[in-house]
Amino acid sequence: MSFSDWTRLSNENPEHAAREFHRRLHTLPTDQQRALISWAPSVETLATSFRKANSSGGGLAGVPYLLKDLYPVRGVLMRAGSTLLPEVRKTSESDGLLVRVLEMSGAVLAGTTHLNEFACGLTGENPHFGDVLHPRHADRLSGGSSSGSAAAVAAGLVPLAIGTDTGGSIRVPAAFCGIFGMRLTPHHPWINDAFPLSRSLDAAGWFTSTAEDMLTTLRTLIGSGTSKRALNGVYLGFDGWVSADEDCVHAINTAGQAHAPKADRHTRDELLSGFRGSSQTYAVLQSIDAFDVHREWIDTHKSRYGSDAWNRIDRGRMWTDSEIEAAHVKLAALQLLWRKFFLTFDYLVMPATPFPALRKDACTLESRQRMLDLTSPASLGGLPVLTVPVRLGSGLTSGLQIVVSTPISPAISMILSREQSVAFSA
Repeated sequence: MSFSDWTRLSNENPEHAAREFHRRLHTLPTDQQRALISWAPSVETLATSFRKANSSGGGLAGVPYLLKDLYPVRGVLMRAGSTLLPEVRKTSESDGLLVRVLEMSGAVLAGTTHLNEFACGLTGENPHFGDVLHPRHADRLSGGSSSGSAAAVAAGLVPLAIGTDTGGSIRVPAAFCGIFGMRLTPHHPWINDAFPLSRSLDAAGWFTSTAEDMLTTLRTLIGSGTSKRALNGVYLGFDGWVSADEDCVHAINTAGQAHAPKADRHTRDELLSGFRGSSQTYAVLQSIDAFDVHREWIDTHKSRYGSDAWNRIDRGRMWTDSEIEAAHVKLAALQLLWRKFFLTFDYLVMPATPFPALRKDACTLESRQRMLDLTSPASLGGLPVLTVPVRLGSGLTSGLQIVVSTPISPAISMILSREQSVAFSA
């Protein structure tokens, strides 16, 4: 169901809308209900929220959404994909800013979603609540760390879900699940009160199943830009920089060049030279931030962490002074490269993932490295990114990253309008 379908249903019968959400939730296998949903209100409470939303007059009136369990919700236990956090952090006495903004827009909070433990991962695995499976390919994972949010939208549970993106946690699951994702920028007020993975790199964002609903969300929450001139973008493919599955290379090259011409040799070489090594820089800086968040608990409660989360956080105290200095030098150089790029171009189109949704046995350090090679340049640049799904010949999906300098870039509206037209023609 699209935004308009939910708005119509909630206007006609708020109780029916609430029951419909719970009906959809309970069609999921029991293990996936547990893996996806951290908290959900009762039918009666949800119906009350729908009734209130109908009178708001907001641009998202009557649209139910799910919230990644990193954002504060008044009176609701925050777990962040862990069993430890409720014991070391008080339950919030007020809603987070983004929750309040969504309420003013008329959107209806239908629950909170699980994630990779403490947002440490890109796969959708969680040792405490279960792995989030791909809604249409149950032998594969959803991607993460915003796994519950992405899978819920892809499964048709809700048309909108909120996530976070530090190193690709919206972009990867959006690509894997075949939906649209929007990453905003670090230090935005909407992310500042969320439980952090990395205070310097975390960004808020969301998922929708259609380009039309993504455009509606953008226009309602942050606006959209227009331009009287033709926009200038380029496409950067894998180009031997990241090893990719053959079906991804063909489909992503075709989709990417539908939105922008291939980068000229000079631009391509400059970008690839600047992007190489960014995943190592990301690993250093993100883990230092993460360790700072967890330093009070990580040793005394080591047994409460899954091994992957603990190891990725613990390494933040292990880097040498020279490794840290090199990371800051690389960060400054990459940010300068992006500033130079946007003096000439309005947007960059590039692959989001080098392969489709992974099976659990393929969730290796090598596959993580290949994903971060693609996602970390925009993360370190602190840039907004739209993810557009790309269907592969196998029936699985990958995606494109549309990297822009501001979330209200006219390029975002232009590309979503194109995607909407393609969907209508299909």
